[in-house]
Amino acid sequence: MVRNEEDSNVPARSRSGLWHNRDFLKLWAGETVSVFGSRMGGVAVAFAAVIALGATPIEMGFLRAAQVLPMLLTSLVAGVWVDRLRRRPVMIAADLGRAALLATIPAAAIWGTLGMRQLYGVMLGAAMLDLVFDVSYASYLPAIVSRDDLLDANSKLAASYAVAEVGGFGLCGWLVQWLTAPIAVLVDALSFLVSAASIALIGSSEPAHSEAASRAGFIAEVIDGARYLMSDRRLRLIAAIDAVAVFSDGAFGSLYMLFVLDHLRFTAGALGMIIATGGVSALLGALAARRIANVLGSGGAMALGLALEGAALAMVPMAPGATAVGAALLVGQQLLGDAAATICEINRTAIVQAITPKHVLGRVNSGLWFIHLAGLLASLMVAAVLGTVIGMRLTLAAGAAALWVAATILVFAGVRSLTPIAERTES
Repeated sequence: MVRNEEDSNVPARSRSGLWHNRDFLKLWAGETVSVFGSRMGGVAVAFAAVIALGATPIEMGFLRAAQVLPMLLTSLVAGVWVDRLRRRPVMIAADLGRAALLATIPAAAIWGTLGMRQLYGVMLGAAMLDLVFDVSYASYLPAIVSRDDLLDANSKLAASYAVAEVGGFGLCGWLVQWLTAPIAVLVDALSFLVSAASIALIGSSEPAHSEAASRAGFIAEVIDGARYLMSDRRLRLIAAIDAVAVFSDGAFGSLYMLFVLDHLRFTAGALGMIIATGGVSALLGALAARRIANVLGSGGAMALGLALEGAALAMVPMAPGATAVGAALLVGQQLLGDAAATICEINRTAIVQAITPKHVLGRVNSGLWFIHLAGLLASLMVAAVLGTVIGMRLTLAAGAAALWVAATILVFAGVRSLTPIAERTES
């Protein structure tokens, strides 16, 4: 493989060498703690809306939209900031901001003033910081990990997410029943402080940003990032797949919790345990992602993941209620769907990181986020309306079908152009 000059300050390592990369281990440790709390906090906010505040389908759609709209509005600007600034301090600031915002939810609950408006506000602010952190994080990883190790690094991070899903979701359901949802949100706030401290301990120096780029102006830099995104056929294909598959995120993001709790009548504790089972399969998916990519190619691994995830999500609207059959279908969706989604996402992330120059990686990542979020915002509103008009079952079924459409497009549009990372030759 021909190396890009930008890799000169990142020594080549064997895959086992990641265990000796102290900066990666610090980043990994902080992200593991943070995602554990986030798995609890994200579900706890939804529980608070449904159980404590009696949210309707439309309100749940608005709550999810409150996470998406600010991310959409700030995504392109965030990419420019990330490419202009050193990414580690940005990540630390984002962690501290998220901790402060989330801490207001348990505080309001103690004072008896918690309402949907506050949940909307907290989600708005936290979502903007989430986006800044995620764009910085995806753009920072290649600075401390060699390009050859990107797929393995993303697999290890995904494995942590899977373990956190088992513990975080499972514990969250019972914490909500025992101590109420706001206390679970407090755990999430504390986890961001741990993440900030861990990232602050990273010792590697980051390359300075380009002063020439900084003088170009925000609009010029946004256009430059969009031009690069559209100039690469592989990136265009990934963006197109995201735009189609996003209806699944909209349908399940706005209706899943409401469907399972209010329509199927599962308890919060049972739902937490059901969701936690997905972490086991996600871990297996993280461990298998590279092997599958070596056999099918990274594009083939993505297509397989999309198709299997669609099949898994189709099990949810088939559930008859809080019965053994219903529980089996929901658990089956978690076991198959989480593994499939993890395989797809690991390969997608590594492809983007490997084929994009570091000086524009922040803007490319934010551009992909913008495309995804624009589609997600629209699909959330459509799903909320459809859930009310035609029912939640049919809307969820349509969300599952969107993933099959995306997989079909990927296969026929050039799945082979997304070759395994290990075999890639830089253009």
